[in-house]
Amino acid sequence: MAFEFKDRRVVVAGASKGIGRAIALGFAEAGAKVSICARGPEALEATRKEIAKFGGLAHAESCDLADAAAISRYIPSAAKAMGGIDVLVNNATGYGLGDDEAAWEASIDVDLLATIRASRDALPYLGKASGASIINIASGSGLRPSVRTPAYGAAKAAVIHYTQTLAAQLAAKHIRVNCVAPGSIEFPGGWWEMRKTSEPELYKATLANCPMGRMGKARRWRTWSCSWPRPWPAG
Repeated sequence: MAFEFKDRRVVVAGASKGIGRAIALGFAEAGAKVSICARGPEALEATRKEIAKFGGLAHAESCDLADAAAISRYIPSAAKAMGGIDVLVNNATGYGLGDDEAAWEASIDVDLLATIRASRDALPYLGKASGASIINIASGSGLRPSVRTPAYGAAKAAVIHYTQTLAAQLAAKHIRVNCVAPGSIEFPGGWWEMRKTSEPELYKATLANCPMGRMGKARRWRTWSCSWPRPWPAG
């Protein structure tokens, strides 16, 4: 069954490459209007052009998701370009992969606070939509101890908890909030592709722990298992 998102308005925060790019292209292929943001203008524009090839509206804007003011500018701009927002996908990460102050700051500012801030700024638009949804991208690192990446793992665990809380808060407003926690994902220019050459033993050890013998790939699916949900029933 085709996944039908025709004319739905989707924001993907952190979408110039990797998982975010694949999500944005998947929505575009299903007929959605898509707005994306990221810091790097060149990769952002390249992804916007890929989105536009599917024939729908493709909006992109540079945004430092560690900057609250930048988020508050981007979300209304995306809503204006698309005529509203039906879906918000919080995908950005600060790649805070160590245990020093910089790693903790990046993880809290981008992985956690950007998710909170974008959700808050999008709520006025989501509240006017039918069947609105927020999707937060966490990580398997947020579900178990993360010795190599404590800052990243803790921030993703907080995203998971925040998702549950926000889902309870917004249920009465008929806004669904869900979280996806991927495992190790490999894509061009991504963290695991770089580790393949810079830390081959770590790459091999991680690969050996993957049940299917390979890491996940950041790519859109051409077929989907369901269609866009009907609006919430009245009452």
